[in-house]
Amino acid sequence: MLRCLSRWWHPILLSLIVTLLFSNSVIYANEESEESPQQESSEQETPQETNPLTLDTDVEVLEAFWRNIDSESEEEVPTMAQTPAPPLEPPPVKRVTLMLDWYLSPQHAALVIAKERGLYAAQGLEVDIQSPADPSIAIKLLTAGEVDLALTRQPLLHLQVHNGAHITRIATLIETSLTAVIVTGEEQAETESTLAGLHYGYTTGEGRDLSIPRLLPRSVQQTDDFTPPVNLHFDPIRAIREGQIDAVADGFYHYLPQQLATEGINTHVIRFDELDIPRNDGLVVLANSDTLARRADTWARFVLALEQASHWIIDNPDAAWDLLVSAHPVLDNDINANAWEDILRRMALSPAALDSRRYAGFETFLQQAGIIEDTLPVSRLAVNPHTL
Repeated sequence: MLRCLSRWWHPILLSLIVTLLFSNSVIYANEESEESPQQESSEQETPQETNPLTLDTDVEVLEAFWRNIDSESEEEVPTMAQTPAPPLEPPPVKRVTLMLDWYLSPQHAALVIAKERGLYAAQGLEVDIQSPADPSIAIKLLTAGEVDLALTRQPLLHLQVHNGAHITRIATLIETSLTAVIVTGEEQAETESTLAGLHYGYTTGEGRDLSIPRLLPRSVQQTDDFTPPVNLHFDPIRAIREGQIDAVADGFYHYLPQQLATEGINTHVIRFDELDIPRNDGLVVLANSDTLARRADTWARFVLALEQASHWIIDNPDAAWDLLVSAHPVLDNDINANAWEDILRRMALSPAALDSRRYAGFETFLQQAGIIEDTLPVSRLAVNPHTL
């Protein structure tokens, strides 16, 4: 019997122990669940004491607020932070073609100096200076739109406009006339009769229409032995050398007498003011009047470059001469060097400035001389491009 009880005692005892342990764990869990709300309520009712922050206070930052550098991809970085902004493109350069009135000479110095010193480029312009094969074609090319600018003299501007040319003066390079009557022989007391007895030649309408009528009275021109003036086709030296003429009605007095002197031909000069021809601009820049308003900004910048060049030339005459002949060695001769100082005195320091009285007065002179019928407003002949 005892052996039988001992045989079943161990399983029964093990079962009782397991049952007691399970019961205790359930009771402990229930007690914790009842105490937890009470503890939370107690903590909410009793605020915790906090010390003020100082520079020595240790601050803990939650891990969520730290940036994880390894987790970021390169694509997340803004593009503008990686790639620098493209450089600003310079404004487009405007190309301008300018046709001279004849071959290059010191009277064109402002045009050349403005180019050599980069003054055109500073205004966003690229100026191509061209010499005409025939001086008579410069204005024709301008009116046809083949060139942008051309040079001439004020009297020729008036005559061309009255003949229907669509041209307008936008700048003055030389403020006084550069032409005069060049007479062969030694200077003497000229009289109307002696001047009327000469055989004249001319190169432009300025000589044909302005000076010759004042040298040759109508009564002389109506005589049987009168020899009409000759068109010299821009070659007065040959005509005088060959004895075809006695005088040139519109020769460049800075150059022609000196050139003839090298060939042993003496000459003297009769200025236009001695013939009561009004003072006029000796060299002006023309633009096509049909496109004047549309290209006003370009012409204003072009004239500004000319003004800067003119002032630099006057302030630095020797350096200007050196730069001129360095750029164009063909100009380096005694005739041009001797004319340089006189040309400087006649150079316009404000090329854009317009003497309206001078242009209106010349129109009146042409009308009184019977060369034109009606006068034109100054605005049709000349403008200040800065006021357009």
